[in-house]
Amino acid sequence: MNPAVQQELDLPHDTEWCQRWRERTPTWRRRSDGGFDSSVYRVIQVAEAPAKRFVIKHHYSASWPAVRLAYALQRVDQPPGPGEPEGGRLVGVVALGIPMNSAVLDVFPDLRHFRESLELSRLVLLDECESNAESWTCARVFAAAAKIGLRGIVAHADPVARTRMTPDGPVLISPGHIGHVYGHAQGFAYLGRTRARRLTVLPDATVLSDRAASKLRRNEPGHKGVENRMRALGAPARRADEPGAAYLPRALEAIGATTIDHGGNHKYARTIGPGRTRVRLAGTRYPVPAKADT
Repeated sequence: MNPAVQQELDLPHDTEWCQRWRERTPTWRRRSDGGFDSSVYRVIQVAEAPAKRFVIKHHYSASWPAVRLAYALQRVDQPPGPGEPEGGRLVGVVALGIPMNSAVLDVFPDLRHFRESLELSRLVLLDECESNAESWTCARVFAAAAKIGLRGIVAHADPVARTRMTPDGPVLISPGHIGHVYGHAQGFAYLGRTRARRLTVLPDATVLSDRAASKLRRNEPGHKGVENRMRALGAPARRADEPGAAYLPRALEAIGATTIDHGGNHKYARTIGPGRTRVRLAGTRYPVPAKADT
């Protein structure tokens, strides 16, 4: 990030700022800048393939979760790019998916997991999208999803800043979020924090999950993918006779991975669609947080 921009932002997780992406590099816009013209945008449901390509190309995690419904934000005044859906250029994706732990959806005790309730897994808009585009997009995504039976959505916001190490020094990738678009713009209930945990953060600002680490330690199916991920970040090759449990700490040390004590993500939930006020939402509601913290 340009140092002058970083200095101006100071604390970009403040509710005045909204985040945008392009090729895994973040930018920020002031919400007060406005400028969003809904007449040149539309939201449509799309196949997984183009949505996945877009998210992997632009989101800092370069990953695609288990997604059930994918929606595209299109510029209808511009032609679609190669491999993009017809009707306009793809400038944003919202993915509704299956959380890693199905208990996340227990906040909707009367809804069927994965059919009537899902997690908002990805929200990625290009840097050209004007301020307030995300709230307009989310409102239309929720309306479209409600028409095919979805009644409950859970969303999370990570309050901990993430930094990517580059040859030119550290670059702020994620400043820490409070979930302003959920709690303020979309009427989600704030349900507090998820459980605190200790995370292994890689130099590209992504997290090595406990499941991925276990695959490598135990030589389980998928361990080669984790090895390749370590190698891509500069780790040495694994020796032919080296147990995974020995290689993992050696690789993490070589690439400069760090561990952090994470206090838990902010958790939000809301009901959507006809009769949404009659759908039970379990859990204690709290005031929406005013600022991010660790």
